[in-house]
Amino acid sequence: MPSFSDDIDLVIFDCDGVLVDSEMLSAEVLITELAGVGIHLDQPYIRKHFLGRSFPTVARAINAAFDTDLPEGFEARYRSALLKRFQTELRPTDGVVSVLSRLGCSACVATSSSPPRAQNSLQVTGLAQFFGPNVFTASQVRNGKPAPDLFLFAASQMHVPPDRVLVIEDSRPGMTAGLAAGMKVMRYTGGSHLAGHVPDAEETVTCFDSWSNFPQNLLSSD
Repeated sequence: MPSFSDDIDLVIFDCDGVLVDSEMLSAEVLITELAGVGIHLDQPYIRKHFLGRSFPTVARAINAAFDTDLPEGFEARYRSALLKRFQTELRPTDGVVSVLSRLGCSACVATSSSPPRAQNSLQVTGLAQFFGPNVFTASQVRNGKPAPDLFLFAASQMHVPPDRVLVIEDSRPGMTAGLAAGMKVMRYTGGSHLAGHVPDAEETVTCFDSWSNFPQNLLSSD
């Protein structure tokens, strides 16, 4: 596990799949809603093609792959169904509250989720208290992940240069974005959607599947 201390002033956390264990819920809702319009996908397909991407990007990919346009109102129905599931089923990833409570440097969120979904996820899980207004979304930049724009924007808003930032991501687009931004990147694989994940031989960042393995020298002592 890499050791970071004097060279890190900011940790940028992705939200879905990192702070909150939402990706399986999101996939289940999307699969159900797509089936209602005659498009049948499964969890592995969604994990491979959509993980870490914003809904507009996902919608464009579906339109291209199936040569069809999602019907009017689809996005609104999907988001509404998802928020209902989140209200009763969404949980923080196991152990992340302890890390956030002890983090010895600044922190913020940078997510592909819409602003309402991000805020709802953090409120429902009780994590909003750790970030306050420092929640940044793809809606605030021209290009979402895997482009570096969102992470660079977040670091700028937090007044920290990119080389002093550590990004915690779970998706390949997110990792690509963090590396392209010139930041240090680690991959959290403890979410339920990555259960049993084995790092690929070409994995270029350190993976960890438990928050107990987060760099301890970034945490203040109890």
